[in-house]
Amino acid sequence: MAKGFNSRGMGGRGGMGPMGGGMNANMMKQVQKMQQDMLRMQEELEAKTYTAAAGGGAVSATVTGKRVLDSLIIDPDAVDPEDVEMLQDMIVAAVNEALRAAESDSASTMQGLAGGLNLPF
Repeated sequence: MAKGFNSRGMGGRGGMGPMGGGMNANMMKQVQKMQQDMLRMQEELEAKTYTAAAGGGAVSATVTGKRVLDSLIIDPDAVDPEDVEMLQDMIVAAVNEALRAAESDSASTMQGLAGGLNLPF
C-alpha cells in the first residue's frame, strides 16, 4: 500500500478531498440553480429587442436578443441618390450599435448571475 493512501488520498472520503461531501453537494446545488437561472435569463434576453439610431435619427435599426435584424427604418429625407455611401454608413452604424447594446445587456446580465456564486474557481 502506498504511503498516505488512506490519509487524504482516494480512501476514506471516496476521493472528495479535504472539503468532504457536504461542500460538494452544496456546490452542485449552486451549479444546478445557476444553470436554470442562465436558461431563464437567456430566454428573456432572446425575447428582448434593442434599437439604435444613426444620422440624427435618419436611420433606426432594431435587433432581437438573438442578434437578428428585426427592422430597419429609413427616413425618406435620408435617401440622397447623390450620396448613397452616407446612407450605407448610417445603416451599418445603426445596426452595429443595436448589436452592441444587445451584447452589452447579455454580458452584464450573465455577469450579474455568475457574480453571486462563491465558487472556488
